[in-house]
Amino acid sequence: MEKKKSLGQHFLNSVHYLAKIADSAELAAYELVLEVGPGDGALTRELLLHKARVVAVEKDLRLVPVLQKTFAKEIADGSLTLIEADILKFDISNCAALGGSYKVVANIPYYITGALLKKLLTSAHQPTQTVLLLQKEVAERIARSKKESILSISVKVYGDPTYVCTVPSGAFAPPPDVDSAVLVIKNISRKHFSTAKQEERFFALVRAGFAQKRKLLARNLEPLLGKNYSNILKKAGIVSNARAEDVPLVRWVELSSIDLSGDA
Repeated sequence: MEKKKSLGQHFLNSVHYLAKIADSAELAAYELVLEVGPGDGALTRELLLHKARVVAVEKDLRLVPVLQKTFAKEIADGSLTLIEADILKFDISNCAALGGSYKVVANIPYYITGALLKKLLTSAHQPTQTVLLLQKEVAERIARSKKESILSISVKVYGDPTYVCTVPSGAFAPPPDVDSAVLVIKNISRKHFSTAKQEERFFALVRAGFAQKRKLLARNLEPLLGKNYSNILKKAGIVSNARAEDVPLVRWVELSSIDLSGDA
C-alpha cells in the first residue's frame, strides 16, 4: 500500500528497534497502552507480544480494514481495540473508561509532535509514561540540549524525558530524510502545580520569556511582572542578566508560584 506523504507515514520495520520501543515502555502484563498511528501493525504486534492491552488509534481509513483482518483474533479476545480517528481530536478520557491508568507508545508523524505532546501532557487524564519515536533533533532538544526551549521546558514540567537511542532512517519504509530517536517521558504528573491558575501562569511566563530569545528574560517578562519585575525575578532565584534558554525548570516553577497581586 502506498504511504501517504500528507500523513507523514514512515513505517518502522526493524525488529530490533520495534523491540527496543516496546521494552522502553516497561509494560506489566495486561497494562493498557494507547498506540498512536499503528500503521501496518508492526509495533502493535510487538506490544501484544509484551502482553499489553492495546488501544490503537489510526487516522488512515485505508489501513483500518487491513489491521482488522491482521488482528482479527486479538480484536475478538479484547486484547486489541482498534479505533479509526485523528489522535489530535480523539477523546483521551476514553482510556479512563477502558481501564484507568495507561501508557502511550507511538511512532508519530513528525509534524504532529508538538501538538500531540501538548494534548497528552496537559490532558485531564494524563498517561503515566510515554514512549515516542520522533525526529532525532527534536528528541535531543527535549532531553539532551544544555539550552532550554519552550518545548523542553513544557515537557519537563510534566515528566522526566530520556533519550533512549537513535533510530537510523534506513530502519523505516519508506526512509525519512533524517534519523529518528526513541524518547521516553516517565513520571508524568502535575506535581509542580498547586493550582490550575499556577499552571496557566507558568505557560504564560514561558511563552513570554521565549518570545524574543536574544533579549534578556527580564525585558521579555516586564509586561507580565510589572514595574517590580527585577525583585520578582530575584525572589525566584533568577539573575538579572539571564536569558530564557539558560533558566532551568525549577526557577520557572518558582516564578509561577509567586503571588503577583501586590507587585504589579
